Amino acid sequence: MKLYTSPGACSTADHIVLQWIGAPYEFQVVTREQRATPEYRAINPSGAVPALQVGDWVLTQNSAILHYLTDRFPEADLCGDGSPESRAEVNRWLACVNADVHPAFKPLFGATAYLEDPAMVDKSHANARKQLRGLFESANAQLADKDWIAGSRSIADPYWFITLQWAKKTGVDLSGLDNLARFDARMAADPGVQAALQAEGLL
Repeated sequence: MKLYTSPGACSTADHIVLQWIGAPYEFQVVTREQRATPEYRAINPSGAVPALQVGDWVLTQNSAILHYLTDRFPEADLCGDGSPESRAEVNRWLACVNADVHPAFKPLFGATAYLEDPAMVDKSHANARKQLRGLFESANAQLADKDWIAGSRSIADPYWFITLQWAKKTGVDLSGLDNLARFDARMAADPGVQAALQAEGLL
């Protein structure tokens, strides 16, 4: 297995999961510029990360890769306790971070720069931060009596952790979200998380 990743992107979540699984893998860091090259577009035509290469087969899309890893390595216990309900909880919180939280950052990552009106761009940023605050409040409530977002450690946790790093860098208000802060600290202290971050030059 070979993971193509960019430091601090959502692909870092896959890198953390690979560390947790403990199976042999390779990784290659690709920059934004490298993702636009014909060589990388041959791996992932969208020019995005992550991409996971297994032999001659390449899988893209973060949630698809995360689910593939849990299906291939069920002994890692990263998708619930085996019950349909537990797996559904993992899917619920993975879907939330993938479909709701991640896209909400787009204005803060420059998606509204085309407006060319500083006031309108600032308004889009403020709206994004407000939306993200609400989503993180939901996660904070979920973590009130849990160490992990879906109850047990799962593929959803690294993705939430990465979006928390984005939130801190883009001025999203996380004040008073104490459960989320504890989750963030727990993840940051995890050896697998630290190994992935260090490998990508983030520590």
